[in-house]
Amino acid sequence: MNGRGGAPAGWRVHGTSATGYRHQRERMPCQDAWGFRESAAGLVLAVADGAGSAPRSRDGARQAVRLALDAFEPLVAPWRLLPDAAARKEELTRAFREVRETFLRWCAGPPGPYATTLTVVVLAEGWLGQVSVGDGIVVVRAGGTGPGAGAESGEPASYHLLPRAHTGSEYANETVFVGSANALGQLRVDCLRDGAVDGVLLSTDGLTHALLRRAPAVPHPLPHDAFLGHLFDRLARPDYDHDEEERRLSDFLGSDQITRVTGDDKTLLWAIRT
Repeated sequence: MNGRGGAPAGWRVHGTSATGYRHQRERMPCQDAWGFRESAAGLVLAVADGAGSAPRSRDGARQAVRLALDAFEPLVAPWRLLPDAAARKEELTRAFREVRETFLRWCAGPPGPYATTLTVVVLAEGWLGQVSVGDGIVVVRAGGTGPGAGAESGEPASYHLLPRAHTGSEYANETVFVGSANALGQLRVDCLRDGAVDGVLLSTDGLTHALLRRAPAVPHPLPHDAFLGHLFDRLARPDYDHDEEERRLSDFLGSDQITRVTGDDKTLLWAIRT
């Protein structure tokens, strides 16, 4: 399910997960999952965050990602083949319905033990689609040209946080899962027509503090440009090495800098046009 290479020509993808210290302390494995699927036209990327309180959430997260890659792959097509944002959103919603219905049958009973969020991005020529239930994060990058993007022109790459799914609750620590009764009502679906997007990052909420920042007089969090720029620039390096990057990220995700602000599992999955 997880991929190391083989992404479409012109794109590079890297994904990684790290077990939070709370699960390490309890000798539990990471409950997150990620995966990507390539086609000649683009990518499907998916991350899932299994609920720590659900006994089979690791299995649920992995299954949700597998189902998402299968259901959303047929939607990877250039914008010109379906130049209607409303129709694209309908197709994205239909694919999620397929994922949820198959997921519920797979559970073969109450879905609570397999509780998991799911965030999916479809990336193709001329557009990007997002489907999310739960508290996942999607950030898109535009205007970059690889390492040192914008250094010569004075126009650095810009990063944009896509709207996040609703929780359906007044409590910040509650979320909605793929199998929740209100999942379809709280589903977030967006279709972004923009050929300038040259990078996208998905994350579970364990990295919220690293990826997002608060600014004075701004009601919503903003992307942490410095951290994101560092990630994307390293991924775009001509001498990029998967194993070296994986070691570096493992050290960072397990560092005191991260563990002192979150004990949750952490997942990053990002792609950049090279």
